[in-house]
Amino acid sequence: MQAQHTYTSALLVDDTSSVRDYLRQILAQLGITTIYEAADGATADQLFAHYHPQLVFLDIQLPDINGKVLLKRFKQLDEQTKVFMVSAYSSVENLKDAIAGGAKAFVVKPFSAKRICNLVQSLQH
Repeated sequence: MQAQHTYTSALLVDDTSSVRDYLRQILAQLGITTIYEAADGATADQLFAHYHPQLVFLDIQLPDINGKVLLKRFKQLDEQTKVFMVSAYSSVENLKDAIAGGAKAFVVKPFSAKRICNLVQSLQH
């Protein structure tokens, strides 16, 4: 029997507060108890370096830095972290860069609660 990995901490990085609110509600329903939020890359970088969350939902389009740059940095700091790239811009280039950079998945906005639940639950098997 495989050990089930339970995720308890997450970092939500998006400059739109309603997107962070929506993600926080979904993750809370999944039992993730510690949720950090950042509206820009600099804050996200500090939070990640300090707390090393297990899951990260990372917007590509941030006001101060490209999410792809943060993805590389986060994976260098902690390769165990599961990063999901989130963007309203679903281009082949964004998708390829995200996966090449170590993201677990690419989530296109607007997304459904079911999509987020399925992604997180797929990690736990």
